[in-house]
Amino acid sequence: MEQLVQLVQHTFEAAIVISAPILLAAMLVSVLISLGQVLTSMQEMTVATVPRLAAVALLAVLLAPWMTRRMVMFTTQLFADFHVYLR
Repeated sequence: MEQLVQLVQHTFEAAIVISAPILLAAMLVSVLISLGQVLTSMQEMTVATVPRLAAVALLAVLLAPWMTRRMVMFTTQLFADFHVYLR
């Protein structure tokens, strides 16, 4: 049971580390756009959505090699230590 808890913990940690840069970028862009909308009184939804989507897409493309390496490292380590979870 302890191994299962440890496996779930490592899986969540890997998911958070891999997704955090994109989520933080989306949050930062959203805050900046919201601030700009408040200062200019412009409440157009496309003004808020398009830059956020563009930032997330650009960051996903730029970070894809790093994210893939992290996932491959996690999966390789999981399969290398899989005998522990078979008990």
